[in-house]
Amino acid sequence: LELKNKAVKVANSSSPVFVYGETGTGKELIVQAMHNLSSRRNKPFIAQNCAALPENLLESILFGTSQGSFTGAKERPGLFELADGGTLFLDEINSMNPGLQSKLLRVIQDGIIRRVGGSTTREVNVRIIAASNMDPQIMLEQNIIRRDLFYRLNVIYLYVPSLRERKEDIPLLTNHFIRVFNKKMNKNIKGVTKEVLDNFMQSEWPGNVRELENMLE
Repeated sequence: LELKNKAVKVANSSSPVFVYGETGTGKELIVQAMHNLSSRRNKPFIAQNCAALPENLLESILFGTSQGSFTGAKERPGLFELADGGTLFLDEINSMNPGLQSKLLRVIQDGIIRRVGGSTTREVNVRIIAASNMDPQIMLEQNIIRRDLFYRLNVIYLYVPSLRERKEDIPLLTNHFIRVFNKKMNKNIKGVTKEVLDNFMQSEWPGNVRELENMLE
C-alpha cells in the first residue's frame, strides 16, 4: 500500500525514477500504472529489457540508426524517438555497458539524442524509468552502474518488496490469479484448501509473484 501510494504521488512528475525489486515482484506493473496515471497516458509507453540484447544492438535500438552507419543500416528511429511525449522503461539497467550509460546520462540531462552514425541531433521529451533486480548499493560498490547516472536516475526511488516480505498479500494474490485463470481456461475453481494456503504462507518464494502465478496456473 505504501508503494502504491508513493507511485500515485509521483506519477505526474517528469523526474526520472529508479525502481528496485527482485525478479518477479511486478516492477513493470508498477511502472505501467504510473504511466497510465500520468498526463503522458495518451502517449507511448515503451519497455525495453537491457539484458535481452547485445550491447551494439541495444545502442541502435535505443537511439536509432542513420543510413550507411553500418552495412545495411537504414534511417530508423530509436526507442527514444518512438517514446517522445511518453514514457521509456529500461528494465535491468544493470546490464547496460558503461559507454552506453554515459550516452544515456547525456539524454537525461539534455533531452537530445543522435542516431548511431548520424550527424544531426533531435530533441525528445521522454520520462525515463529504470529498473534493476540488483541492489543499487551493490551496483555502485562493484561499479556496475556509473554513479553520476545512478544519482540522475534516482531522483525518485521505489522499492518493490519481495513476496516473502509481504506474505499477507498471498491470499489476495491467490484469489486474484484463480479468477484470472478461471476466465482464461473456462474453469470454476473456488479457491485453495487450508493445507495449500498454509504451504504457500510458509514458502520463501524465490521467484516472487511470478512463481506464485505460475504455480497456480
